[in-house]
Amino acid sequence: MEPLLDPLRDRAVQDLTPPPHRALDRVKLYPRGIANPPDWIVLRDHLQAEGRIAKQDCLLLIRQASDLLRRERNLLELKDPVSVVGDIHGQYYDLLRLLELGGDPNRTKYLFLGDYVDRGSFSIEVTLLLYAVKLNFPQTVFMLRGNHECRQMTSFFNFREETLYKYDTEVYDAIMESFDALPLACIVNNKFIALHGGISPELLTLEDISRLSRFQEPPRQGLFCDILWSDPVDSETGSCPEKYRVNTVRGCSFYFGLSAANGFLKKNRLLSILRAHEAQLDGYKMHRWSGTSEFPCVITVFSAPNYCDVYNNKGAILKFDNNTLNIQQFNYTAHPYILPNFMGLFEWSIPFVIEKVLEMIKTVIKPANEIEAKRGADVGEQVKKLQEDVREAKVEIFRNKVKAVTKMIKMFKTLREEKEIIMQLKGLCPDNKVPRGLLLQGREAILGAVDSFSQAKTWDIINEKRPD
Repeated sequence: MEPLLDPLRDRAVQDLTPPPHRALDRVKLYPRGIANPPDWIVLRDHLQAEGRIAKQDCLLLIRQASDLLRRERNLLELKDPVSVVGDIHGQYYDLLRLLELGGDPNRTKYLFLGDYVDRGSFSIEVTLLLYAVKLNFPQTVFMLRGNHECRQMTSFFNFREETLYKYDTEVYDAIMESFDALPLACIVNNKFIALHGGISPELLTLEDISRLSRFQEPPRQGLFCDILWSDPVDSETGSCPEKYRVNTVRGCSFYFGLSAANGFLKKNRLLSILRAHEAQLDGYKMHRWSGTSEFPCVITVFSAPNYCDVYNNKGAILKFDNNTLNIQQFNYTAHPYILPNFMGLFEWSIPFVIEKVLEMIKTVIKPANEIEAKRGADVGEQVKKLQEDVREAKVEIFRNKVKAVTKMIKMFKTLREEKEIIMQLKGLCPDNKVPRGLLLQGREAILGAVDSFSQAKTWDIINEKRPD
């Protein structure tokens, strides 16, 4: 990989290796020819160094993966040992750490539960690497569909924007078609059903999943929708007045409780439901609705640590071996700095320009304020009270202007200096707005606002809803 040239030796951080200068050569990506799988290790290292692959190679890899995925059934069947992975959400550098902990794909069986894209800034890299690994190990690496693997969600969040920034609509459309081919669920060890979201009132037997037509955009209701969108009730006992309750947070699908889960598991002779779909502080959650002595009837796993760069949660992987479940937790890995929303330098610098303009306005206004105040002090007792009132009113107007401009300067200074964390905070808040008054409180208040998992989850709840 030839790095970017630095003829003047004026890079600010000399000890940091520059990103690759050119796209990865096809001969290196496909050393044995395009009829064979790509070299996933070379691709992994190239993407880790912030490199790109040529558009035609990108399309080739996507279409090869899509053809392979189309040949798989809706409902897969696996035996342990297997590592089960939850949401990744475009966190490429955490994916690399995950593959180290979960086991080398050369000798480890993997089951990914979906949500590979959106929210993070490296969804293209995640998708390409997972497809390359899948092509190399088609019998031991398996990928299920998540609720974000669709046109609606990727257009509402940032994956479409990322793809257009790094490639174009042709690549985006090719990836969407490949997402349509992803299987929907998997049976592990004849005891566990693994899927992205959860069960459905329309899911009576496993054959119901096999009969679905999956090669399409997920509908807003029905079994296909529920597999990707449903959630277990947030209750220690799993109690729910109804077997299935309308999911108001998601804006579609249902909540299911102990009664629904046990009924489905008993009917299909299964032990537990493995799913992803929800951020967890520890990276996983055991829904022990039947008591601590019983095996959890639902297990949630989430593999995106420090989700959205603000949740401060751990990631986790479930490892099944000899009918034994082990949980591997891991912390987030530092990743390259990306300007929010892939904005350019000029967009980024606007708050700085505004701050300087406001300082100029303050300089213009303040002398006028002082002059008016001085004149007001020199007015003799003989001047009529009405003139004094008018003069004092003018002074107060100027004084308020100075205060307002000073506040604006402080806010824009905070906005400029803490732009990154504020953009993260906006992404978690309803209407994409920072909480009222937070900018005036400065850096510490902003850091405190995003330092709590529960607070981040509360603000982010608006983003859990399926767009209209």
